[in-house]
Amino acid sequence: MFTGIIETLGVVTNIEKEQDNVHLTVKSSITNELKIDQSVAHNGVCLTVVAINNDEYTVTAIKETLDKTTIGLLKPADAINLERAMKLGDRLDGHIVQGHVDETGVCTNIEKQNGSTIFTFSYNSEKNNITIEKGSITVNGVSLTVVNSKENSFSVAIIPYTFDNTSFKNISLNNKVNLEFDVIGKYVSRLMVR
Repeated sequence: MFTGIIETLGVVTNIEKEQDNVHLTVKSSITNELKIDQSVAHNGVCLTVVAINNDEYTVTAIKETLDKTTIGLLKPADAINLERAMKLGDRLDGHIVQGHVDETGVCTNIEKQNGSTIFTFSYNSEKNNITIEKGSITVNGVSLTVVNSKENSFSVAIIPYTFDNTSFKNISLNNKVNLEFDVIGKYVSRLMVR
């Protein structure tokens, strides 16, 4: 479980394909605190640390993960949002995030406002994922509050701190992002389909 509060940015240093899997090597300021078998969210995707070498560590993404997330689109030198799993008893500053991406979305608008930046994303409403006004959403692992909720799109307001300290500064129009919808909303949506 995660909170959606990004700890640091990492940099992808190597990508190695092995059959249907991809091994990502990431350079990070938190590598010295990691251990093998630990879960780390990478742009919101929970992956297990399989190797550590100095200030770099490696995780493996399987075909299912590559098919449903943007992990397979990463290239060496790309910045990536990182968060370690939460500790029991710590504050939950964001919201409950599982690290299981529901689908990818596409950035359709970026609007600078006085003191913040509004990002709008579209997604496939046929997958029964929903957002609600002032509800929670995770975009590339970042816990955010939904504004302007629609059937297949939503917006989020990014404050300067979040913009500067996450990969939001690298998102452009038409970029794909990982979306994890609010877990409570997913259960409600599932019940409504029945």
